[in-house]
Amino acid sequence: MAGVIGMKKFIYDLWGDAVNIASRMESSGLPNKIQVTETTYERLKNKYLFEKRGQIQVKGWGEMTTYWLEKR
Repeated sequence: MAGVIGMKKFIYDLWGDAVNIASRMESSGLPNKIQVTETTYERLKNKYLFEKRGQIQVKGWGEMTTYWLEKR
């Protein structure tokens, strides 16, 4: 979910599961690598080359299968 909040000073903010998962993915990633969820992998696997990273522990979600984006 995203929206503008505030009465006098407006702030654009994001909330929800997608934001939390993105934060966990970023914190478990490696420099110069793009890590994606299994959902993203399934949508893009016919257009890009991926390498399966395997399971990572995601706080609040348990284990999650992730992939590295290798090339187009």
